[in-house]
Parts: sequence; structure tokens; C-alpha cells
Amino acid sequence: MRSAVAVQGVRVAAPVQRRSGAGPSDDGHVVVEGRGLALPIVPTSRYSVDAGRLLFDGADLGVEATPVRRPRFYDLSTADGVPYSQLARLHSADVLATTVLQTCVRYREPDRCRFCAIEESLRAGATTRLKTPAQLAEVASAAVRLDGVRQMVMTTGSTAAADRGATLLAECVRAVVAAVPQLPVQVQCEPPADLSVLAELRAAGASTIGMHVESLDPLVRRRWTPGKATVPLEHYERAWTEAVRVFGWNRVSTYLLLGLGENPDELVEGARRLIAQGVYPFVVPFRPMAGTLAERDGARAPEPDLVADVTARVAAALTAAGMRGADQAAGCAACGACSALPQAGG
Repeated sequence: MRSAVAVQGVRVAAPVQRRSGAGPSDDGHVVVEGRGLALPIVPTSRYSVDAGRLLFDGADLGVEATPVRRPRFYDLSTADGVPYSQLARLHSADVLATTVLQTCVRYREPDRCRFCAIEESLRAGATTRLKTPAQLAEVASAAVRLDGVRQMVMTTGSTAAADRGATLLAECVRAVVAAVPQLPVQVQCEPPADLSVLAELRAAGASTIGMHVESLDPLVRRRWTPGKATVPLEHYERAWTEAVRVFGWNRVSTYLLLGLGENPDELVEGARRLIAQGVYPFVVPFRPMAGTLAERDGARAPEPDLVADVTARVAAALTAAGMRGADQAAGCAACGACSALPQAGG
């Protein structure tokens, strides 16, 4: 069921939604049997949420499901009038997420990642281009106090500088950790040219780091992430190795998007190599998102059976290694809402 609803979506009136941006899909956030899930909102889906239950063609599946309530910090603004909801958003039930820099040097064709819509939410006026450390510290404090937020994720669009935006992330982490010391923070960025900046991120107070490759297949990378594909996989490997040294085993993660055309067996084998390296492979089914090149060109989500098969095999490898996303203090693997891996044991 989890794999099916992950790609076929659900009909639900969700007060907490994620529209456009840098993530994998346009999602509504729902608590299903006590776990926060990010599910695509699909008006034609056969799955729906009603009266606290998950339904299929109107039939009760025996599963409790309730939309995540609108957080109270959304009602606040900074002293200079910027709504908190434009600075950071609630993900799942208790994760605060922000894109510190809402532009990306790779966003123009032909460099643009085909699944990404990082600048669309900016064009729609739903966010601001640049969040300051002080703003994020203010929002994080309110989100913890008012809504019980338990972790934070900071990502950024890539910059042309050698640090790819990591230095700005470090400044924001320092401010948030100073304001809310008990809040673990994950940072997400493209591998910097100078890997010493990874130690700067850790020293700033980041608990975990995500450096997302999306695919380990060179042909898939060139088609789906043409700008990022100019960064050799060997550099990602060096960056992951250094990040594991700096942050620790199972404190580093990378997205692997399922459904981009990569051979499933090769994807699973690549995930096993990452696990052996101490890197958590966060396997997430691709879903075409509004405003992306993939949606424009009619790309489709993978079949649920494929998602279930690959997810189960990667989860088995994670279990064998004693690696669980829930053991990470913060980040996508710790949240798990966009993936079926937690339900499969990963």
C-alpha cells in the first residue's frame, strides 16, 4: 500500500502542503498510523483520506490517517513584515524545512535538473530569495515553541562559488543552533570543490549532511541532471568519504530517485556500495512536479511494484548493516516521509 500511495497519490484536504520547490513532488502531509508521510495530492487518485481513515475507492482500508494540522508559527511574521511561512515550512508532522537560497546557478536550460522547481515557488511569491541567519533563528525558535518541531532541514540552490553555497548554510546553522540548541539540523548542498568546508558545516553545529546525486548511472545523470552531471561521480565519492569522516557513519545521506530510467538492479547495487561507505541511500520514487521540465515533457512516475521491489531490497541491505534513517538526528532519512524505506525496515 505504501508504495502505491506514494506514486498514485491521495485525495485529501491537507492544510500543510508543499508546492513546487526543490523536492521530489507536490505533496500533502498526512499522519498515517502515527507516521508522517508526504503524499502527492492527486484529485483523480483512488486513495483518499476521510474522517480519520485511509480509503480506497471509498472502502475503509483499516488504516488511521489524518492530515497534519496547520502549524501556529505560520500565523507570525518578522518585525519587518515577512511571513514566517515564506521563510520555512513544516514538513511531515514535526520537521522544519527551508531553502536558504531559492535560486540555483544550474536552473536555466540546458543545465537544469528535470525534476526540480526550486525557483517556481519564488516566482509565485510563496517564499523569499534569500533567508538570513537571524530570520531562520527566529522562525526555528517559534516552530519549536509553538508546534513541537523536532528537527530542521536546510537546503540551498547551488551557487557559482567553489563552496556551492555551503558557507551561507554554515552561517544559518550557527544562528539556529545558538537560538535553539536542542534542535538538530541537517544541511544539504552540492559537494563543494573545497571539501574542507564540510568541517566548517560540522563545526557550525550541523548534525547530519545530505549531498544528493539522484542517480549513479552516468547516462541518467546527463539526461536528468545535466548541470550537476558535469561534477564527476568520483568527486561525489570523495565528498561522501570526507563527510563520513567529519560527521560519522550513518550521518551522511544522498537521494536516489527511482523511476529515472536507471536499471533497478544497478540502483540496488549502488545503494549497497553507499551503505558500505557509511552513506544512507534515501530511495524516493520520482513523481513529476508542477513547473518542472519533466512535467512539461509528460514524464510519469514509476510503477508501484517497481517501487516496492527496489525499496524492499535496499531496506534489507540497510537492515543487514544496522543502518536506520530514524537513527539520524535530522534530515530526510530521519524524517522518512517521502520514502517507503521506513515502513520496509530502513
